[in-house]
Amino acid sequence: MIKIFPTDKVKELDQYTIQNEPISSIDLVERASTVFVQEFCRRFSKQTRIIVFAGQGNNGADALAIARLLKDECYKVETYLFNPTEHLSFDCEMNKQRILGLEKVEFTEVVADFVPPVLTERDVVIDGLFGSGLNRPLTGGFAAMVHYINQSDATIVSIDIPSGLFGENNQTNDPDSIIRANLTLTFGFPKLAFFFPENAEYVGEWKVLDIGIHPDIVDNTPTPYMMVTEEDMAEVFQPRDKFSHKGTFGHALLIAGSKGKMGAALLAARSCLRSGAGLLTVHIPQRGEVILQAAFPEAMVSFDPHPDYFTTVPEISAYSAIGVGPGLGQHLESAAALERLLQTTEKPVVLDADALNLIASNKDLLNRIPPHSILTPHPKEFDRIAGESNSMFERLRKAQSFAVDHKLCIVLKGTYTATCTPGGNIYFNSCGNPGMATAGSGDVLTGIILGLLAQGAEPETAAVSGVFLHGTAGDLAAVYRSEESMIAGDITDMLGKAFKQIK
Repeated sequence: MIKIFPTDKVKELDQYTIQNEPISSIDLVERASTVFVQEFCRRFSKQTRIIVFAGQGNNGADALAIARLLKDECYKVETYLFNPTEHLSFDCEMNKQRILGLEKVEFTEVVADFVPPVLTERDVVIDGLFGSGLNRPLTGGFAAMVHYINQSDATIVSIDIPSGLFGENNQTNDPDSIIRANLTLTFGFPKLAFFFPENAEYVGEWKVLDIGIHPDIVDNTPTPYMMVTEEDMAEVFQPRDKFSHKGTFGHALLIAGSKGKMGAALLAARSCLRSGAGLLTVHIPQRGEVILQAAFPEAMVSFDPHPDYFTTVPEISAYSAIGVGPGLGQHLESAAALERLLQTTEKPVVLDADALNLIASNKDLLNRIPPHSILTPHPKEFDRIAGESNSMFERLRKAQSFAVDHKLCIVLKGTYTATCTPGGNIYFNSCGNPGMATAGSGDVLTGIILGLLAQGAEPETAAVSGVFLHGTAGDLAAVYRSEESMIAGDITDMLGKAFKQIK
């Protein structure tokens, strides 16, 4: 897992590294700037005109060091240091003196009004005005400079974080005073703000650069936020015992489908078995018999007495995991049947789609959901259950509290799907692509998580690893089909290759 630290912890991590590596602060700046320049050189030709804008603090120190190192790499660099109070941080002052020691340097220290350089579409701006410690919106000359940069056609690369962006919550920020970067090269760890769609226009593409923060402080500093990587999943998906049989891998029950929505049941069923469940029974309305058994003979079928939708809870004692919701419909009889199911079982249940909509219409059902059950809402589904949110940051905080209060796993779906656990942790997924924003993709995810849960995975593990497996299969499908042409079934078809890649 890659830890994601609140910005108020970043200085502690740096200070511990300085004291215990040991390394001077100016040398830590040099190390960070070196890895920045290495990445920059891989992306931009040496014919590119570079304009560096540096602030007075440590982000400015990074910017000045980067300007010097880029000049050493034979780039044409123009550097502007904004120092309206005529007071620089120690590292910034040191790097100012170093850059002044270069021959034929184009360096301007701005202490009052000035005429900014003309920026064209062929230029690259390196933004080093402010770092992650900012806690109030930019105003005055700095806000004006940000506006000028944003209005240009230049490519913008931000150091660590776009200037003006807060590291976590930007609800009180001024959107007109935040740099809109094309690329953000961030140091050490991702910033929480990078994971929220409302900040995408500021952050652009982002990449984490390793600057050698001391591992002891990383390991011993708690944070509820983590990003899941392929290496983490390789530990989850272990080789199977050669004496295994189908019963070894569990028997899943999927309650899904209604008139006009049998396809959702089929999508979830296929992904459940493709994710490794040994046996699967699908409880569907009678009208779905021919559809399901003809299209997917590997699944067993349990029939509801009603021809069109879910009204009756089957005998559930034989099943190792239960999933409810894809294509279920929102009839009153289905709501009553869902309530009976939740009262009947003590096992964690995977709840998605119309099951969530039925819960949103009858909040009393929340108290009947078995502990450690897994809910997989998209943002609007979650809002219907927990109340409207004005930003993804607010929604995530609400989901975190909701998971703790109700002892549930909340899989909040999105670009960086966030799994909130009963213990208060949040796991961000790191794979997937826009092609997965297609009808039935969520049904596939429900089936995957159900299949992993049926095999004996702990609910938290089933949720986190299921999301990653889903994203990996989606990335493989995008390569094979393209993002534009991808449909939900393509994700299921790539689950085998996803397992192989991860393992």
